[in-house]
Amino acid sequence: MERLAGTVMLLSGTRRGLVAFLAGLIGVLALPPFGFLAALFVSFTLLVWLIDGASAAPEAGFLRRLAPAFRIGWFFGFGYFVGGLWWLGKALLVEADAFAWALPLAVFGLPAVLALYYGFATALARLFWSDGMGRIAALALAFGIGEWLRGTLFTGFPWNAVGYGAMPVPLLMQSSGLVGIAGMNALSVFVFAAPALLGTRRGRGLGLTIATLLFALHVGYGYYALNIAPTPENDTTAIRLVQPVIDQAMKLDDSARAEIFERHLSLSAAAPEAGGKRPDIVVWPETSIPFILTENPDALMRIAEVLADDQILIAGAVRTESAGSGKAPRYYNSIYAIDGKGQIVGAADKVHLVPFGEYMPFADLFEGLGVNPVAMPGGFSAAREHQMLNAAGKGLYPLVCYEAIFPSEINASASAAAALLNVTNDAWFGNTPGPYQHFLQARLRAVERGTPLIRAANNGISAVVDARGRVVSGLAYDAPGFVDATLTGKLAPGGWEEWRDYAFPIILCVLFGIAVISRIGFASRVN
Repeated sequence: MERLAGTVMLLSGTRRGLVAFLAGLIGVLALPPFGFLAALFVSFTLLVWLIDGASAAPEAGFLRRLAPAFRIGWFFGFGYFVGGLWWLGKALLVEADAFAWALPLAVFGLPAVLALYYGFATALARLFWSDGMGRIAALALAFGIGEWLRGTLFTGFPWNAVGYGAMPVPLLMQSSGLVGIAGMNALSVFVFAAPALLGTRRGRGLGLTIATLLFALHVGYGYYALNIAPTPENDTTAIRLVQPVIDQAMKLDDSARAEIFERHLSLSAAAPEAGGKRPDIVVWPETSIPFILTENPDALMRIAEVLADDQILIAGAVRTESAGSGKAPRYYNSIYAIDGKGQIVGAADKVHLVPFGEYMPFADLFEGLGVNPVAMPGGFSAAREHQMLNAAGKGLYPLVCYEAIFPSEINASASAAAALLNVTNDAWFGNTPGPYQHFLQARLRAVERGTPLIRAANNGISAVVDARGRVVSGLAYDAPGFVDATLTGKLAPGGWEEWRDYAFPIILCVLFGIAVISRIGFASRVN
């Protein structure tokens, strides 16, 4: 192992960049749909050894000394994000005539930008680098900060944070309920990078012992949470998820609107399986109503014909609102609650919009340059805050599409919710890794909050997920139809909620202390 470590450290030029790229690419195997957790042990072990050999000339300035480590991190991140996000280009092929030109930007441009965060992380880690366990702590500290920045700056895009690779199944998801995804990012990197100590002598025993203990606690707590901890009582509310599997090209065809609407109604009206309870709440996916509902009273009448008086329909739709005299109306990506009489009894608008997809960033700047942002893809307005929906006496906390990848989008009011509600349309991306990655991240929000998840997708993965992240019932990708399930209960508050809020900064402080002490000791030995 020491010989292999030495070989990797001594790589230079193109070979060094290629190995870093491949190391990142290998790490993608830990993400859905593969879930091969061991891949990240290989990735981060190689990354540590590459940084070990990332040195600059002694006379180089501060930034030049960090440049080799930054380049390694950037190539590592580029491999990780190209391998993990290539499927974004699939969405551009739905209207290929208009957007195929942007395919390289989606497949390579976005990963190149996101890789800057990993370049920053490795450069930061290099500041505290030493020759033992301290460098593992430094890398974990830096990646924890880097991933937090990636999920925060410029509206954030925390998709495929490294911590998700440590949580492919419910047994390994439970730790996120204690430390959140931010804490898992830092701790996971420490564990994944620890095998690099096999290639060096200093700190090997202590570092591997701590990493083994952390992983054992990760697995052990998962077993306790799933098999020993008290389980919540099941609710009696019956939920029907409608997954129509409508091709995205068809959704964009104005002439198909009536057919799309009737397909949803047909699946909603179908009788339950033998012995099944009639659903109290029927849930349709994101933008499932293919027109402005408030301008189509006949559509509300058709919904009333299908629903019983005591049933509620939760449906994604575009909502319009007047912006004032002489101004263009505002449009919102919304969720409606509609009762059995065809009355709209609640609405919640999307808060966190997709840049360049649902709105044009820096719209005023583009207008000043003579570019009309209305002509750009998108054009939605963002709501100021999340509004709870009430259905069948239950509070549902709404998350539209990729809002589910942001833990910060779930605020304190969610404590009053009986379930998280996520409506989405992953048909844009086809049967690629994207929908599976999206589903995993949504499930983790349920675990973090100890609250079940109701998730309806046009095509993606529709499911009712319990508060431990286990799928109660669901529909696979490309499986049209509906599924009926009983809503599961919430976990009783146990005081862990407050700990989770402080876990990440505490973890960073511990890692910082280890890294600094090791760095000081390393500098003393060198001098």
